Amino acid sequence: MTRTVDVVVIGGGQAGLAAGYHLRRLGVDFVILDAQSAPGGAWQHTWDSLHLFSPAAFSSLPGSAMPVQIGETYPDAAHVVTYLSEYEHRYELPLMRPVSVHGVHRDGAFLRVESDAGVWRARVVISATGTWWRPFLPAVPGRSEFAGQQLHTVEYRSPAEFAGRRVEVVGGGNSGAQIAADLAYDTELTWVTRRPPRFLADDIDGRALFDAATARRKALESGSADTGGVASLGDIVAVPPVREARDAGLLKASPMFARLSSDGVEWADGTRAEADAVIWCTGFRPTLSHLAPLQLRGSRGHITTVGTRAADEPRLHLLGYGDWTGPASATLIGVGRPARDAAREIAGLLGPRS
Repeated sequence: MTRTVDVVVIGGGQAGLAAGYHLRRLGVDFVILDAQSAPGGAWQHTWDSLHLFSPAAFSSLPGSAMPVQIGETYPDAAHVVTYLSEYEHRYELPLMRPVSVHGVHRDGAFLRVESDAGVWRARVVISATGTWWRPFLPAVPGRSEFAGQQLHTVEYRSPAEFAGRRVEVVGGGNSGAQIAADLAYDTELTWVTRRPPRFLADDIDGRALFDAATARRKALESGSADTGGVASLGDIVAVPPVREARDAGLLKASPMFARLSSDGVEWADGTRAEADAVIWCTGFRPTLSHLAPLQLRGSRGHITTVGTRAADEPRLHLLGYGDWTGPASATLIGVGRPARDAAREIAGLLGPRS
């Protein structure tokens, strides 16, 4: 069965919901296709101890403030899932799930969205699939030889399964620091990073990060010097568990090892360490395979955009993948503005409503 609609939004996480909110306000005919079986996007798949960097008031999607979580300054992932679920119901967003999109194709005046639930012909497509579903693993020598357990951030849940084991946590960003802090008390932990970890000042949280990203956007738009944004402040937000482990002397980083062996890791100077598990907190890449038929990706895997619009396909918008699709657009509070701008541009392209 083929259905025709003005806009198809691919992805029902925070970016897709923000897009849906603004499209509904503008009276656009749209549908959101979500591959997940339940609301909450990637937040329903995170590790048990994960909390936001910001208080609830600074972690909200457009139109509806996130409620405070009783007893928590920084809400946990389960609270975010509940908020997103209530958000989509509050605004009666037209979601269909679980629906996996296989490909987006040009089809005359339309883009044809092919999925396991049928085909949609859309005048515009918003891709909002995020990055969680495409974890990145670096090409470290010996990775295939290691006989122990290897997993990525997306597969880690709690320290209980690693108690008493020798664990290497790889990565100097927020995920690496938080998971290392999680494991610091009950495992023989080695935290390795490519460069010395850069902790933000203890009083900086997501509010300041959003302000930094906003200031950078304004500077670039006005032609002023690049402020550096969030990257100028550091790499790791010192959330309470990270701060506690660091201050207890349990969160000391070692340089990145050169290779893995069957039973551990080895540094360039020949130093070796046995390991039972390696957790790769090495980031993600944008989930864009469904857009491959459009042949828009550049050498670095990104699609060139003007704002959120694909530079070489004006009927396609990308939302929530990172700063290249809007400053702070991969965050709850930051996705609202690019979602609004995309919806307005799309409404202008579609023309007056009859």
